[in-house]
Amino acid sequence: MSDRPVIRIAEYRTVPLTRDQLTPRDVDRLQALQAHGCVTLSADHSGWRLRAESAVGVLVLDRLRLVIEPKFAIPGERLMSWLGYALDAPRPLRSSARRWATEPDGYAELVAAALLEQCEHLVRDGLRRDYVRREAVEPVLRGRLDVAAQALRRYGQLDRLHVRTFDRETDIRDNRVLGTALRAALPLTTHPGLAHDLRGVAEAFPTAASPTAALDALDGIRYTRLNARYRAAHTWARLILRGGGVSDLLTDRGTAADGLLLRMPALWEAVVRRLAAEAAARHGGRVLTNSGGAGITVRGDLGNASVFRPDVLLELPGRNGSARSLLPVDAKYKRYDRHGVSAADVHQLLTYADGYRSSGPANAVLVHPQHGGRACRSLEVGGPRGPLATLHVIGIDTATPPEQAVAWIENTLL
Repeated sequence: MSDRPVIRIAEYRTVPLTRDQLTPRDVDRLQALQAHGCVTLSADHSGWRLRAESAVGVLVLDRLRLVIEPKFAIPGERLMSWLGYALDAPRPLRSSARRWATEPDGYAELVAAALLEQCEHLVRDGLRRDYVRREAVEPVLRGRLDVAAQALRRYGQLDRLHVRTFDRETDIRDNRVLGTALRAALPLTTHPGLAHDLRGVAEAFPTAASPTAALDALDGIRYTRLNARYRAAHTWARLILRGGGVSDLLTDRGTAADGLLLRMPALWEAVVRRLAAEAAARHGGRVLTNSGGAGITVRGDLGNASVFRPDVLLELPGRNGSARSLLPVDAKYKRYDRHGVSAADVHQLLTYADGYRSSGPANAVLVHPQHGGRACRSLEVGGPRGPLATLHVIGIDTATPPEQAVAWIENTLL
């Protein structure tokens, strides 16, 4: 738990800070985050001005606790359902709905609760054990005698034996990464009950040498029938240990601050990719790999060639026996429920529509979040010689379950 004063700031807003509120270490960490595009820190005559960018969450500094709230007031439970959908991981079942406007922990507490619940299930069912090799000096023979060590270190004496044993233990990497993540989640929560439960469950798990070692171990885990039940817990542990969401933000060694930040545009892109893929699959379509020759390439300019790729490129079956068509889909984390689509985004979608045009009319899709129900409108782009493309702008209500959004996209486009 943290007793630091809390400063709340919304996405893309600025808050003034006095010089004594930030330590030199805080300044270094915020400048490192600035390099990742998470915040912008600038000095002024009274101290500092801190601007939040596209990352939301909790950042624990030496003298204060910074809470960056999303511009979309998504209830905590719904936010976790969308995050779980993007990561293909279950959300915490026991967490009550929380709003960013009233809860000081917000996203960080919900992720910690998700990790806690998965770890409680693992402890209840029994932690996985595996054979671990140990080298020890014993008074009696256990396992195998280390002949070389016995000859070189004991000089033939047999009062103590150098042995190698293989015992089934819980001190394996599947468990160590969870023990490390449970302890790393403690500074992120101010709720005493959650902190107490985290400490209690953490006692059942071994720990890695450091969070970096735990992350290295987590990256090397491969799932089989023996450890498949650990997958969900490892998903939430990865968020805690990396300090970020779908686009791990605080991975630089030596510069990571205690915190949990989520880049909302990256989350929305991950959500839209899965929504579009599921909607297309229901009609025999599929997502094309967005790499290699699938992009729109610009060559001949100074420097390297630039490539434009939509967030999702769908291949859809043709109607009435016609050839299959391509449909580019782009995710925009913008308030297009309140104002018109910007000229830059229209130009981008028009490029996608024309670049992936088949024999029929050119089409492209823009998907944005909104509140208060879904919306769909079509932008007809024309030129002196006639129509150029149709751009479909779809607003997805973030207060609804992701499964409902799949049906909306399916009914609107397919």
